[in-house]
Amino acid sequence: MKSTPLSLIAGTVALAAVTGFAALTAPGGADTPQAGAAARLPVERSTLLCPAPSDSDLSDTTYTSFTPAGEGDGEAGTAELKPSVALPVDEDEPADAEKDEDKDKDSEKDEAKEKAAAEKPVITLKEAGKPATAETSESDAPALIGTATGRLAPGWTAQQTTTSLAGGSRGLLGVSCTAPDTDFWFPGASTTATRQDYVHLTNPDDTAAVADIELYGPEGTLKSDVGEGITVPARSSVPMLISTLTTEAVDDVTVHVTTRTGRVGAVVRVEDDKAGSDWLAASDDPAGTLVLPGIPADATSVRLVAFAPGEDDADVKVQLLGKSATFSPAGNDTLHIKSQMTAGVDLKNVTRGEPGSLRLSPAQGAATPIVAALRVVRGTGDKQEVAYIPATGPVGERATVADNRQKGSVLSLTAPGETAKVKVTASAGSGGGERTVKTYTVKGGTTLEVTPEVPSGLKGGYALTVETESGGQVHAARTLTLAQDGVQMFTVQTLADDGGTVEVPAVEQDLSVLDD
Repeated sequence: MKSTPLSLIAGTVALAAVTGFAALTAPGGADTPQAGAAARLPVERSTLLCPAPSDSDLSDTTYTSFTPAGEGDGEAGTAELKPSVALPVDEDEPADAEKDEDKDKDSEKDEAKEKAAAEKPVITLKEAGKPATAETSESDAPALIGTATGRLAPGWTAQQTTTSLAGGSRGLLGVSCTAPDTDFWFPGASTTATRQDYVHLTNPDDTAAVADIELYGPEGTLKSDVGEGITVPARSSVPMLISTLTTEAVDDVTVHVTTRTGRVGAVVRVEDDKAGSDWLAASDDPAGTLVLPGIPADATSVRLVAFAPGEDDADVKVQLLGKSATFSPAGNDTLHIKSQMTAGVDLKNVTRGEPGSLRLSPAQGAATPIVAALRVVRGTGDKQEVAYIPATGPVGERATVADNRQKGSVLSLTAPGETAKVKVTASAGSGGGERTVKTYTVKGGTTLEVTPEVPSGLKGGYALTVETESGGQVHAARTLTLAQDGVQMFTVQTLADDGGTVEVPAVEQDLSVLDD
């Protein structure tokens, strides 16, 4: 009897620990890697986490779930987003034996109801290539925990979009639901009185996770006695008001979330008294060169916030990849970032009426890893609206963003190096319509802004999938705009490689067990 080659077993175990199982066939099958050759295989399981959308009574949230149409003979699979477990609320009431007994009975009933509710999906995706949607207007809507398997796992994405019309939470809040991880960076938060920024931690697993939150301002670490050892119960979500973690009021703050045990999804909800609200997604991992794509042409204010997490200071060159060329903003061509300190700079209306993307690269010498994000404002006075653009990786082989609409969706494509060619697919609509495919060439060192060609006969929303066909790397972002009472409410989601396939290590040697 023969065994599976040992190195292939190790590769499969590694994949299971990180992203789910890759689709592997039996030894000797058509998909088995040959000795010395690595193979890319589709993942068979993906996990996504959506934060609790809003605490406003005047808000509406749309969830969109989508997997790009692909090839393969694997199992059909499922893709469901289910409610997280509600955490108990402490009640300070006088002790009373009879009341306590009644409470215990009520508690058991409530637990049964919560368990049944948690098992019922909020949204279920039934087929690849066509989005599924769901809506809620509940102010106490929970965070969602989702899993996709089989053919629905590779490239699975989910979008949460909330329209809020009143208070500090007003605005169009959009976020691509995140995969769980153990390390997140959020430059661009604040602890000032005019901001109410919450970091949402969601645990997808059946055991508790323990997280630490570190805060860094322009002078270094902000003192905090309550940011360590935060317990996130199993399959639950915990929002933390960032300003309560420190006594220091600081405009530009970098938030660092790590876990001691377990893993979480993390995202920051920003509420600005003047400019409204949106989600701040995590920056790409620290790197010497970063790209922040998709600054709208009509941006009235752009603020760059960056942080150097290592032991060395960073001197970076700031460049705008514009419509036809690359240039440095006047007076802000370089930025000095001290080690473990947050740096911020106002770039004002840097795009000057043309769409653009920002590139940060070493000004001289060796590259020092940094993280970064942009705070972007459209409009002026009481017509302001804010959104955030974190540094993001390239689209790679394929990247997708869901919840695009008949009007209001704009796609920004930027090639920081060589000229590149990409294919953009607008999926079938959630309620009907035929997908459309178009190819674009993005000149090196520029940003191309396009209004996607909507699916023929579109009903409902659709997804956009970007695939690199040739040339250099491409970074992308989607801006969704909704006009409301004279305010251009908007949100920006960046697109990064969806990780739909994973490389299986090469088979070095077949260590077979000899027959008895």
